[in-house]
Amino acid sequence: MVKKEKTILEVGKRRLAIARAVIKEGTGKVFINSKPLDLWGTDVLRLWVKEPLILAGDLAKAVDIYVNVRSGGIVGQAEAVRQAIAKALVRYSKDKKLKQKFLEYDRNLLVYDPRRNEPHHASGKGASKRGSRRHRQRSKR
Repeated sequence: MVKKEKTILEVGKRRLAIARAVIKEGTGKVFINSKPLDLWGTDVLRLWVKEPLILAGDLAKAVDIYVNVRSGGIVGQAEAVRQAIAKALVRYSKDKKLKQKFLEYDRNLLVYDPRRNEPHHASGKGASKRGSRRHRQRSKR
C-alpha cells in the first residue's frame, strides 16, 4: 500500500491580494511565487511573513510551504501570504493551542479583514486628489 502524503491547501486574503498556500511534509522551505522567502519582497515584509513561522516553532521546520500570491499591492500581498501560512499551519497541525497563540498575537493571522477604502466622491474643485471625504478648509469668520 502506498503512503499518501499529507497536503493542505489554504487561502489568505487582504484587500485585493489573494494568496494560496500549499503545505507538505518537508524541511522548512518557504517559496512565494516560486522564489525563496529570503529573496522575496523587502526586509520588513519578509519579517512580517515569518511571524507565523516563528510562532509555530518546530512545526515550521517540519513542513515545506509553497505560496502563490497575486493582485493587490506589496503590503496587501504580504498580509495575505502570512494569513495563508498561518491558516495552513493550524489546519496541518490540528493544534488548538497554536490557533489560540495566533489569535492572541494577531487576530488577522487567521481572520479575514473586510475593510476597504471608500471610493472617491466627485466634487467640483478637484477634491478626489485629497481623499474621499476631505473638504477645502474654510474660515467661519
